[in-house]
Amino acid sequence: MTSTSSFGSRLRFLRQQQGLSQAALAGDEISTGYLSRLESGARQPTERVVSYLAAQLGVDRSAFDTRPVGGSLTQALSMAATTDNDAAVEELIDVLAGAGDEDPLLRWQALWLIVKYWHRRGERTEELAALEQLCELADELGLPALQCRSRTWFARCLRSAGEASRALELAARTYREAKEAQLSAVDTGNALAALVATEAEAGRLPDARAHVQELLDLVADVPDNTRRAEALWSAATVHSRLGDDESARAYLGQATQALDSRDDLTLWARLRLAAASLSLQSRPALTAPARTYLAEAQTALSLVGTPVQEQELLTLQAHLAFAEGDRVAARGFLDRLDRDQLMLSYRDQIRLHALDSLLLIGEGHQARGLARLKQLGEDARRASNMDLAAEIWRLLAEALEHTEKPGTAA
Repeated sequence: MTSTSSFGSRLRFLRQQQGLSQAALAGDEISTGYLSRLESGARQPTERVVSYLAAQLGVDRSAFDTRPVGGSLTQALSMAATTDNDAAVEELIDVLAGAGDEDPLLRWQALWLIVKYWHRRGERTEELAALEQLCELADELGLPALQCRSRTWFARCLRSAGEASRALELAARTYREAKEAQLSAVDTGNALAALVATEAEAGRLPDARAHVQELLDLVADVPDNTRRAEALWSAATVHSRLGDDESARAYLGQATQALDSRDDLTLWARLRLAAASLSLQSRPALTAPARTYLAEAQTALSLVGTPVQEQELLTLQAHLAFAEGDRVAARGFLDRLDRDQLMLSYRDQIRLHALDSLLLIGEGHQARGLARLKQLGEDARRASNMDLAAEIWRLLAEALEHTEKPGTAA
């Protein structure tokens, strides 16, 4: 008999391969709860249960001991691609790890699904590792479109992780090669959008402004509302970093109007999170529109939200409460976050820690809060996020000014 976890993995794969629910496979002999524990590896099957499950599935007992040698990756890939089921992707991860010299195109397709899985779960370390493999496979295949898609995603993930310099180099190369290969407007546009985002993050704002106009021109005739909305969002981000909040809000307003919730509910919600964030970064903070945007986003995310987006929502709700002067509510939102499992982007994490520092100052821990703000500003500077560093230094200066006034409390 194989190990408990291997048996559970094979059992789950065979059940899903035949399109059976846990209830259908369990039948009248065992409970679905017991079957679930078998599949997760939490329980060891008895000989009688193994025989029963083999009969239910119409397979030999040896099917639980070894994976099929031929076509296992094809089967696992087919299951993961045609079911909205994390267990199928987890099975694919297991199969790919032992795939050996399978067709590199199949391995690329499998890794693409796996990258999406890690991204959805907010597991950035695993996502980056899978993306490195994805780029290597794309180079092995020598297919420009796959190289562009792999590197574009890799650049976006590096930027989100705070590796702005590395992301910028990769994004610039990807866009250059996409134009040279005369790839589709969609692939070229995605590469250009990644370049704009990394230029803005790295403080290359004149370059970002020029490229974002190029992006808007590129997607102008693309019959896809999501592409236009994303391009307008990029324009809003660049103008926000340039300090032109009025233009940024105008672009983001166009983006929210361009996209109907029926086009892409997830993007629809993310745009509202972005609009709320922009409203809260204004001076003074525009709390009324921010509250409206967050209420709309919360409704949508209750249907389609990922763990990452749920953390983004909580963080913005904390920023809103702080801007409205309700520090108790702001602390309450922060306390609901799992600080040991933060899935936020590097920029959002720095802003979250800055808010926590301001709350500490207001709670009487002035020395600790001020020291943390100073460290956050230095961290952002070292990461080449100069506008983010400037934002933190401004918060530090305001906090110092306030705490130094006699008879005042932060």
